[in-house]
Amino acid sequence: MSAKQIQWRELGACRGLEPDIFYPDDEDDGVTAKAVCAECGVRVACLEYALASREKSGIWGGATERERRRMIRQRRRSA
Repeated sequence: MSAKQIQWRELGACRGLEPDIFYPDDEDDGVTAKAVCAECGVRVACLEYALASREKSGIWGGATERERRRMIRQRRRSA
């Protein structure tokens, strides 16, 4: 893990919160996690990390797995 990755993780609004908030049983239950992400100063870095590493579960940068898959498809089409 690079120093840059460690830095954004240490600055995340999610730091110290219960991880289960970001791994809801149903993606529709991610309202609390998305609210935390919406106020986070490193949301974009978190989302980009999740997209680049193809995170399969959880809410990262305010996006669910389904939303991230859609973003990846849109980026491929635009490239």
